[in-house]
Amino acid sequence: MSKVIVIDRNGIEREVEAVAGSSLMETLRNLDAGVAAICGGICACATCHVFVDEAWYPRLIPPGGDERDLLAEVSHCRPTSRLSCQIAFEPELGGLRVTLAPED
Repeated sequence: MSKVIVIDRNGIEREVEAVAGSSLMETLRNLDAGVAAICGGICACATCHVFVDEAWYPRLIPPGGDERDLLAEVSHCRPTSRLSCQIAFEPELGGLRVTLAPED
């Protein structure tokens, strides 16, 4: 397991364990102040929206078309916005820093 740094919607930062081979959404969904992930991770709802730290964003696989389309519809979209269901967590992402986006 590797750690991910998560800043919740109250501005509280914490380190959480993430399991390699799972999506980041799965880790965040289990937090008390985590994401809703209403669609279960099929890139259909944007309730797992996060802001990826600028230093980490280029290290991720770029978003696909469906993800870009969904992010274009959210009101809090930023250049480093991602859907956490589309971020496959691997050990080299240990230390990844994300902020939970406000709920739409």
